[in-house]
Amino acid sequence: MTQTHTILRLGHQGDGIAEGPVYAPRTLPGEIVSGVLDGTQLADIRVEAPSEHRVKAPCRHYKACGGCQLQHASDAFVADWKVEVVRTALAAQGIEAPMRPVHTSPERSRRRAVIAARRTKKGAQAGFHGRASDIITEIPGCLLLDPALVAAIPVAEALAVLGASRKGVLAVTLTLSEAGLDVAVRGGKPLDGPLELMLAQATETHGLARLTWEDEVIAMGSPPVQRFGRAAVVPPPGAFLQATRDGEEALLRAVREAVRGAKRVADLFAGCGTFSLPLAEDAEVHAIEGDAAMTGALEQAWRRTQGLKKVTAEARDLFRRPLMPDELAKFDAVLLDPPRAGAEAQVAELALAKRPLVSYVSCNPVTFARDAKTLVAAGYRLNWVQVVDQFRWSSHVELAARFELEI
Repeated sequence: MTQTHTILRLGHQGDGIAEGPVYAPRTLPGEIVSGVLDGTQLADIRVEAPSEHRVKAPCRHYKACGGCQLQHASDAFVADWKVEVVRTALAAQGIEAPMRPVHTSPERSRRRAVIAARRTKKGAQAGFHGRASDIITEIPGCLLLDPALVAAIPVAEALAVLGASRKGVLAVTLTLSEAGLDVAVRGGKPLDGPLELMLAQATETHGLARLTWEDEVIAMGSPPVQRFGRAAVVPPPGAFLQATRDGEEALLRAVREAVRGAKRVADLFAGCGTFSLPLAEDAEVHAIEGDAAMTGALEQAWRRTQGLKKVTAEARDLFRRPLMPDELAKFDAVLLDPPRAGAEAQVAELALAKRPLVSYVSCNPVTFARDAKTLVAAGYRLNWVQVVDQFRWSSHVELAARFELEI
């Protein structure tokens, strides 16, 4: 039976929420919508009274594709909403802070994507999954990905033909590098001699920089270099990389500002040196990351790069073994860029260490706000928050922030 609902707000996943709660994807606050209720989800949605912020989705794949959640909303609305998500998370912890205008990455700027690919009777199909669906939507006109990534989707199809099981779906990570396409595959057939040979031939045929199958490097035509400041880094397969070059540069500008004047910086959850290596142009940096392959790549890049101050790297699980106050005492500034879980254990020690400056990069406003509360209670002031939207048209929110010790 069809029901009518008024959308009150957007949830963290970008869905409209009506009283109940009732969740209605691709709706906006203030809209009156009708549909069939399935549990708490509204299906077969019809917008009876649209919001002034509703726009025609710019991408022709939007209705079928699950890659974006918010193309039906104006850019201004999305920017304001993402700032409000952060402000609300902070307010829940009793914190107010100056919010800078959102920095939004341009269309067609994603340099990395996970493509779903499966074999078919006639060959293969590759693209993004539909929303809450195992159906793959082909995306030749995608407005999210760099055109070079869109052009590389046939590589995922070719790999599915070679190495996907009849019923399985490959997860093919395509990453642009200075040397060409860096490809990592999961979910394929187990490697054997014939498959490995065919994959090596495919690497050459498609001119790939590197091809990794599960965790094994099959072939490397050229090292898949990523540039972090002056340094040329060859990340291990599957290593973390910011989604867009534009977004990375915006976060780096914020981080540089936050630690300006520091002579020694601790970069915690450092990855392959996204921030460590550029910061080393002005300060000595100690980089800590849980993955030894990443710290190894960072160290190698530093050794090959002229003109940088000293960089040291340490493989350490900061969730189990956070830096203690005596270890933190040697640093003028601390940078944190943790995963979605945040850095609760490390921030507790940082609050005791009372370093003058803290720069925090986060992909989860809720855990960021939790950690911010700990720092504020220890005498830090949250100077500003910069929201960076490099996951355009999605509900994902990233930010950079600066804390300064007041006592």
